[in-house]
Amino acid sequence: MSHIPPLDPMVAARKGFRESEERLKRFWKDASVAVGDAGGWIVLLDGRAPKTPAHNRFLLPTEAAARMVADEWAAQGEFLDPGTMPATRIAATAIDRVAVTREPVAEEIAAYVGSDLLCYLAEHPTPLVAEQTKAWTPWREWAERELGVVVVATQGIIHRAQPPESIARVRDLALELDDFALTALAMAVPLLGSALLGLAVQRGALGGEAAFELSRLDEAFQERQWGVDAEAEERTAARRAEAVLIDRWFRALD
Repeated sequence: MSHIPPLDPMVAARKGFRESEERLKRFWKDASVAVGDAGGWIVLLDGRAPKTPAHNRFLLPTEAAARMVADEWAAQGEFLDPGTMPATRIAATAIDRVAVTREPVAEEIAAYVGSDLLCYLAEHPTPLVAEQTKAWTPWREWAERELGVVVVATQGIIHRAQPPESIARVRDLALELDDFALTALAMAVPLLGSALLGLAVQRGALGGEAAFELSRLDEAFQERQWGVDAEAEERTAARRAEAVLIDRWFRALD
């Protein structure tokens, strides 16, 4: 989403984080967490707190979330690899960017309701339509029952407007979240192509991997018909891992 651009490449300096193309050699031995002075949990590298790219402290709302970040630091090799630090990226994005752009981020999440994946069934082939209907209908019904978000399904790619009150409702639900959950939701929704699936994961009604598989029914159907090449399989695995990580992050915030 435009209001939360990726932080990569993100590397750390001894006095904190900064964005650079340099490779940073590991300068710490131990990564741990501790209770912050004003509450929350902080990440420590050899007893010192690293900084975000905007020079803020890594202050997390729960011990579990802080440990996810600390574990990524602990797992680094000789050189820091930002690509292996997704929880650190979520935390830094929440602290530096989403904290000051909450309303635009919530509006972008809500905009997905207008073209939510779960509302657009294929026109053909019939087996795919049947698969989508069986898999997606329960989650549209869940959204209406649990969230008060009513959406209307259609077949084909022609846009069908959704109730404005449903879009407004999703925006309100997003704004109820803290910065850390809102950031993860803003990453989950475009990954899944669905605000409804993103909210289901955030609320623990659906696991990240299960949500990802629901989001790629058409892709999986085509793979069963025509096979899959190694490059596409690698991309799918990376996206699936991201969905699982986002789910873990939500659970760490609970």
